[in-house]
Amino acid sequence: MRRLAALAAVALLAASCGASAGTVMGKDTIRVGVRTDLPGIGVRTQAGGFEGFDVDVARYIAKKLGARPEFVPILAADREKVLADDRADLVLATFSITQERKARVLFAGPYHLSYQDILVRPGETQIKNVRDLKDRRICEVQGSNAGQRVVEERKVAAQLVPVPDYGTCLKSLKDGQVDAITTNDIILAGLAAQDGSGLRLLNARFNEQRTGVGLRVGDVEGCETVNRAIIDMYQDGTAKALLAKWFGKTELDLSTVAVPQFEGCA
Repeated sequence: MRRLAALAAVALLAASCGASAGTVMGKDTIRVGVRTDLPGIGVRTQAGGFEGFDVDVARYIAKKLGARPEFVPILAADREKVLADDRADLVLATFSITQERKARVLFAGPYHLSYQDILVRPGETQIKNVRDLKDRRICEVQGSNAGQRVVEERKVAAQLVPVPDYGTCLKSLKDGQVDAITTNDIILAGLAAQDGSGLRLLNARFNEQRTGVGLRVGDVEGCETVNRAIIDMYQDGTAKALLAKWFGKTELDLSTVAVPQFEGCA
């Protein structure tokens, strides 16, 4: 009986240590998963650094946590995996909060509210809203659920064309291999601004997108601390300044910048 009790105590201590190691709190360096394929949001610079809206938000949060951010480049398909594999402590990578994802990821925030929108070629006049995507070819970027939401939630029979990333998606649109790109308006605004060929953001605005900070499940203290940092970011004007910095010259509507309603960390 004593042996069993001792083994149980050891197991409890191990579990306790594991839970402690899984928190973002108290670290001098925080590994942050960020995108490198999204202009205005997350890209790799020629000097090897990282820049964009998500990158700047990550720097702000890390500073509030008293830590230095170490950026880990990821694609959309990596966002959950880098947390599960302990390759990142936080993920800021246009990570939309969904009920399905909340089963595997703890989300702080959201730190930005956007809407799903549509990007088309300059001469396209037949596509004006999500209903017009019926029978049209749209990109399905690996790791993103934007195309599925058009088909499943909006019941629009679009043709999904799988591609590995948004760079390929953009090229496919310009080459006529797809008819439109649909995803978060902030992503589309950044792509159109970098491309400079006159691609049009329709401002169709459907399916609210709640972009959150991904943490490992169970890190409630870390999540609550990140939430406080996000509140500060909006209240001190940093959020508005960062949006203007990266998207002030795009078609993105920045008329209202308010603290989003949080999901809760429990």
